[in-house]
Formats: sequence, structure tokens, C-alpha cells
Amino acid sequence: MPAFLLGRVVKAAIVILAIVVCNFLLIHAAPGDPASIIAGQSGAADARFLAQLRAQFGLDQPLYVQLWLYLKGVLTLDLGFSHRQQMPVAALLWDRLPATLLLTGVAFVFAIGVGVSMGALAARRVGTWWDSLITVLALAFYATPLFWVGLMLVLLFSVTLEWLPSFGMASVGVELSGFAAVLDLAQHLILPGLTLGLFYVAVYARLTRATMLEVADQDFVKTARAKGVPEGRILRRHVLRNALLPVITFAGIQAGQLIGGSILVETVFAWPGIGRLAFEALLARDYQVLMGVFFLTSVMVVLFNLITDLLYAIVDPRVEVSR
Repeated sequence: MPAFLLGRVVKAAIVILAIVVCNFLLIHAAPGDPASIIAGQSGAADARFLAQLRAQFGLDQPLYVQLWLYLKGVLTLDLGFSHRQQMPVAALLWDRLPATLLLTGVAFVFAIGVGVSMGALAARRVGTWWDSLITVLALAFYATPLFWVGLMLVLLFSVTLEWLPSFGMASVGVELSGFAAVLDLAQHLILPGLTLGLFYVAVYARLTRATMLEVADQDFVKTARAKGVPEGRILRRHVLRNALLPVITFAGIQAGQLIGGSILVETVFAWPGIGRLAFEALLARDYQVLMGVFFLTSVMVVLFNLITDLLYAIVDPRVEVSR
């Protein structure tokens, strides 16, 4: 186990370094001049002021010098300074990260719990109306764009029924504490969490159904059934447990993708997380913030992949983490 972890950490560091370099080069290859944007916001765009801005943010240096300075900063977790927010990028990301982790965590748990349950029910009642209903719902969730789902949920539950708030993370102009604050946060979390999780519910439902039907035809399942093992125990301990390996694989990938996918949902619901921060930084040509967001998401993707490999050994003892 220690050798496995050490090897994966070294590989992860190399992958993250390559991602940081690629992100830096791609962002600086994009059209647009950050100094011009800052000067426009300040109301002064003469050549002298632009030169001062480029010197202040290091934009007058050759590209390889800028890359080397940025890599040195990343190694010390100094991700630069945001000209739009007027604060260090690391502090800005740390301030926005809890909101995104809360949203994606709720969507992740909701997607796995509901999706696996729907898939298991469809596999157990294959060929019945339950199977048909779940399949139709999964296809509908999978084919519907996230932004449309979010807008329709807002229209139904916020505008028409007035049950839930439509935007933000907390009620504006109201000071709450204790259980009232938690309840208010939960109400604001329902619609964006549901919007972000529905797509992955469909994927987990279809994946679980397909893998459970495949495992159910294996010889060890037929042997257990011939020995008189109760059908419920066969489904839980033999079929579902072996069918979870592909689900775990996709869950490890999804956990990292959720942060990137939350950009659209956070923008629709005005959720103050990293996704919305990335969208605002893109509009403002705030390169330092964009590179900081990309660096953070790449670290989380690599971390979740490592956790996925460790979960393999827990779910299926035949998987050896030492390789």
C-alpha cells in the first residue's frame, strides 16, 4: 500500500504539472488583453497607463519567463493576484470552495443514491412497467439540458408555487442563526442540487441496470441460486456488489467533473461558488483566477481518481492496489 500511494502521488504530481503548463499556454493564447480590460474598467486607456499595468502584472515579460514565475508560485501555493477582485487568488478560491463543495457533494450523493436505487429496481423488475418507467425517466433526464431543467424548476417551484427560493445561497436582508440558518441554506440548495444531480441520476440508473443484468447471468450467481440462497441475498451480496465496480469508476470521474459542470448551474442560480467565479473571471479576462480554478479542479480530479482506486480494493478484494 505505501509503495502504491507513493507511486500514484508521483504520477499525480507529473500530471498536475503538465496540466498547469497546458492551461497557462492555452489561456495566454486566447484573444484579449487583460491590461486593456483593467484600463477600460479604470476609465484610462492611454499607452503609458497600459505599459504600467503590463509591468505591474508581469505581462511585459517573455512568455517563458511568465510561465517560470507562475510555476514557482504554484509550488508555494501562490496562485497570483486577481485584478478584478483585488485579492490573492488562493484566498479567493478558498472563500468560494465551500459553496461549490456543498453543492456538488449534495448533487453527488443524490445522484448515486437515487440512480443506483432506480437501476437496481429496474434490474430486479426487468420487463415490467417499473423497468419501462425507470428507463423512460432516465432517458428524459439524460437528454434534457441542465440550464433548461434549472429554469423550469425555478418557474415551477419559485415563481408558480413559491415554495423555494430561486437564487443565491441565503436569504437577502435577513439575519438567521442556528437551525433557522441551516433550514434557509437547505431551501436554497434544493433546486441547484436537484438540477446538477438529475443528469447523473440517469447515467447511474442505466449503468446499474445494465451491469446487474450482466452479472445476474454469471455462473457464480446461478450456483448460489441452485444452492437455495434467498433471492434478496443474491441480489445484495452477489449481483449488486459486483455491479458496483463500473459505478465506482464513473463516480470517480463524475466527482471531478461536477465542479466543472457546476459552472452552468451556479450561473443560473447565482450560487457563489467556484463555477460562477470562473465564469466571471472569463468575462473579465482575469487570467490568474482562471488558472487558479483550473489548477484546483485538476488537483481534485486526480485526488478523486486515487480514492476510486482505493475503493476498488474495498468493494472487490480481487483488485490489488499494489500494481
